Amino acid sequence: MTTAEERMKILKMIQENRITAEEGAKLLKALSASSQKPRQQPTIRPTGGARWLRVRVTDMASGKSKVNVNLPLKLVDAGLNIAAQFAPEDIDVGGLMEAVNDAIDDNLIGKIVDVVDGEDGEHIEVFIE
Repeated sequence: MTTAEERMKILKMIQENRITAEEGAKLLKALSASSQKPRQQPTIRPTGGARWLRVRVTDMASGKSKVNVNLPLKLVDAGLNIAAQFAPEDIDVGGLMEAVNDAIDDNLIGKIVDVVDGEDGEHIEVFIE
């Protein structure tokens, strides 16, 4: 979803009184700030050492952390299978699992997923470290 589409969703939520104008302004500000940040590219990591999958979900309105999960890479498959049971229907968990496993197989580190969900007011980040 493009930034323009996300802005339109926020404006539509304000119009439908699903959120207040103040909440909408905070979401638009957070969206603008996240779109201005340079995207980090994963990098190749030498083998060895502890490796982790880190997932952060932040409430864009308050800036507070809603979810902060640190999972050893050896347990990623099990963790993703458990998470799939709780994921919303509109999320392609199979595709996400494949993308994460590909990044692990390629020894990538850094941010591999960066999603702003304007509708739910959440910023979702997935890292391999």
